[in-house]
Amino acid sequence: MARRWMSARIHAPAGSAKIKQRAPAAPNAAGSAVQQISSSPGWMNGYLTAEACRDGDGSAARSQDSPRRRLDEERCQGMSIFQADLFETAAPPPPAVDHVAAERDRQRGRLREIHRRLCHEYGCPVAHWAEHDPLSALVSALLSHRTRNKESGAAFDELRRRFPTWEGVRDAPVADVQAAIVACNWPEQKAPRLQDVMRRITARRDGVLSLDFLGGMDARAARDWLEQMPGVGPKSSAAVLSFSNLRMRALPVDSHHHRVAQRLGLIPESLDVGPAHAVLEAMLPDEWDAQEVYDDHEILMFHGQRCCFHRAPECPRCVLLDLCPVGQERTAPRRG
Repeated sequence: MARRWMSARIHAPAGSAKIKQRAPAAPNAAGSAVQQISSSPGWMNGYLTAEACRDGDGSAARSQDSPRRRLDEERCQGMSIFQADLFETAAPPPPAVDHVAAERDRQRGRLREIHRRLCHEYGCPVAHWAEHDPLSALVSALLSHRTRNKESGAAFDELRRRFPTWEGVRDAPVADVQAAIVACNWPEQKAPRLQDVMRRITARRDGVLSLDFLGGMDARAARDWLEQMPGVGPKSSAAVLSFSNLRMRALPVDSHHHRVAQRLGLIPESLDVGPAHAVLEAMLPDEWDAQEVYDDHEILMFHGQRCCFHRAPECPRCVLLDLCPVGQERTAPRRG
């Protein structure tokens, strides 16, 4: 018995190869031949596409009883004898580039080089400057807000001299606490805040004024707990974990660290200190331990204090000059 043949063409994306396969068309009751239809959805060059048959698109817009609908169904029946491997599909598009991840990886590579050079300049590992318990580290951090280290350190030492225990600070008249911390900026605000934080800790810890329990938590959970306290932001929470005897992996960012990171292009100039913590922490290499993260903060702070000054940075002698857009602009020859 003679068999009629029909052509099935692949509906391929622009630029991809098109092939033509020949296969016997299924007989139909009407015995109609394949007709050229050039403008209907699901058709290509007058022929119903395999995708249209598979998805039902070739006849989706037709009425249930139209002759065109019946013709489409007959042709789809003919195509159903093809096996999937007869159709040559276009290669899948390449995976989309994650530009955010690519930029983070680029900056992470720069941070490693910055860290290497500054460690060579200032020495690593950096020794911890104190052996505070976490509650003492929190008090120190709260006193240091908008205050130089020398003044906040003097206020901390005087507070410990006048009050042998932190419970004594919590329960003392606020005027006495204010007098003890007068060396720091805004003692009239910091004294009541210190006492408020200590009372909140006591209430949440069933009458115990201590933060030693944070050592049993992961760093993110510990910081979230601390940041529920008034006046405790990302810098203070990171300082408690990193500077105290907990020695946990957390990155504080002070004004020096922040300024150097901005000039190096690690963070945008418009990004404030608070939100800069999350950006700089995400940039830290995964393999760095708590000491290396502590070193990273300390050496960037040292660089801000000893070379990358706020008003007159000494760019010509900077070991990071070739990595610093601001330094290169400042040292470029002036025209005219």
